[in-house]
Amino acid sequence: MKRGTYEVGSGNVFADIGLPNPEEHLIKAKLVYKIHTLMKNRGLKQIEAAELFGVRQPDVSKMLRGDFRQFSVERLLRFLVVLGQDVEIIVKPRRDVRQPAVLHVS
Repeated sequence: MKRGTYEVGSGNVFADIGLPNPEEHLIKAKLVYKIHTLMKNRGLKQIEAAELFGVRQPDVSKMLRGDFRQFSVERLLRFLVVLGQDVEIIVKPRRDVRQPAVLHVS
């Protein structure tokens, strides 16, 4: 059996596939993952989440399936606050000035 070749990714799939603003896409994906996890842990249905967020259920469905272009990072952060989460943004100097600055969600 012949083994295929592969390419090591950058750690950001959105950069690897050539999307513009890949860092923003990755941040949004991580925020949506957190929103989804909170909804699942609470047994919150999409229609209930939509009501809390002030959006339509189909928009929540699209967001959870990865189509989150219509939502800004700020709006996703507001969804987390509505779900009872404290959101803290910390700005600090880079550890290594030779490396590019990064955005991080934890």
